[in-house]
Amino acid sequence: MRSARFRRTRRASAVALVSALTLTALAACGTSSSDNDGGASDGGGSSDPSAPLDPKTKVTITIDCMPPAAKAAELKEWKEDVKEFNKTYPNVTIEGRSTPGQCLEPPRFTAMLKAKSQPDVFYTYFTDLPQVLDHDGAEDITAYVNDKTVPALKDIDPNVLGTLKHDGKLYGLPTSNYTMGLLINRKLFKQAGLDPDAPPRTWAEVRTAAKKIADLGDGIAGFGEYSAANTGGWHFTAQMYSIGGEIVDASGKKAAFNNELGKQVVKNLRAMRWEDDSMGKTQLLKWGDLQKQIATDKLGMFLAAPDDIAYMAQQLGAKYENFGMGPIPGEKATLAGGNSYMIKKGISSDKIKAAVAWLNFKNLTVGKGQFDWERTKADGLPVGVPQPNFWLNESKTKDDAARSEHATMPVENFKTFMDNPVAGKAEPPKAQEIYKVLDNVMSGVLTNKDADVDKLLSTAESQVNQILANQ
Repeated sequence: MRSARFRRTRRASAVALVSALTLTALAACGTSSSDNDGGASDGGGSSDPSAPLDPKTKVTITIDCMPPAAKAAELKEWKEDVKEFNKTYPNVTIEGRSTPGQCLEPPRFTAMLKAKSQPDVFYTYFTDLPQVLDHDGAEDITAYVNDKTVPALKDIDPNVLGTLKHDGKLYGLPTSNYTMGLLINRKLFKQAGLDPDAPPRTWAEVRTAAKKIADLGDGIAGFGEYSAANTGGWHFTAQMYSIGGEIVDASGKKAAFNNELGKQVVKNLRAMRWEDDSMGKTQLLKWGDLQKQIATDKLGMFLAAPDDIAYMAQQLGAKYENFGMGPIPGEKATLAGGNSYMIKKGISSDKIKAAVAWLNFKNLTVGKGQFDWERTKADGLPVGVPQPNFWLNESKTKDDAARSEHATMPVENFKTFMDNPVAGKAEPPKAQEIYKVLDNVMSGVLTNKDADVDKLLSTAESQVNQILANQ
């Protein structure tokens, strides 16, 4: 699902692809391009796929998700990065493609894959790999990615890289990742006599804290949940993972949530909604609704990824200092996801090398590109959100220090989340279809006091088994 929902969720708005916006003026030297059909580029490249791109190589690559004009600061940084990249690779022309609003909109993405019209370097969610491979859309870049072409490769979380592999082959490079935790309103915690520096760590503690917050009155809910637009199923999955459950069994062919753990999730929600009256009366909520509630001090806590905080401050006018975060209650595992770029199947070796070089510079180098936190702060963009952070070892130490040095928000508010990492678990196969079914479980228990928990789970199990049988 989304990252401030620009990444994870699949909003159902149709977004038309804007014609390619060409940044050829940013290329420092000649702009002779390679053949768009994947033919050889102009200029001498090495035939060895493991060798870095020769700076003399002349090649043009098209790249998805250049920031639109509406995101002036992000677009400024993109242009600066192209210019900086061209200092090393003066003969690589970057042609950026931009879409208004959300970068990746699923119907457009699927249509693009079917038509083989994706750019040379195209943006994906971690969960998109099966679909891309089904359409033979991505190049196997295993031979092109090594410690010479991506020097920080050893410091990238192998679990993150693993989401981009199939049968041991690498098909993409990450740009961001997330794990879910418990996002809290610090102001309401204090008013309810709760410690905002010690968010609930179990679901029993969540229930107790939610009741205290709801008792403040004035229409305030203690805990919020989604139950529409596939987001209810997304969060049901997160809750199942948090207590050690699964959505699909190890074979990938059968539902695995109609059991005692599934009943535990649903019964706990029913208790908070109907016995404690701590979840508010308005239900059938989807992404964006809970963010508005917590940003206006009408909600105490909900499950989220850290970048929701940046979204609420930038888009909803909330204050960074009003939010805190702890690990997902239960802490057995947490739903993880993220975003990447893949490289179009069939393009030339020089184009692939240029793509890897760009992705390394823009997204995989501490202190450069997206990790240039000093610049990010100067441009008025948020610094200090604990994710994306797929770094380990020395790279993590350096990046964490730079985030803290240039932070535009109180990073100590996320200390409990950062100090207690929970193992990430990927979304299930056929995630969006399964989430749509599981919405019915969430909406059923949150809108009907007398909902039959066993029937909700049994019906969903049958429907999910049908989805998995049709893979």
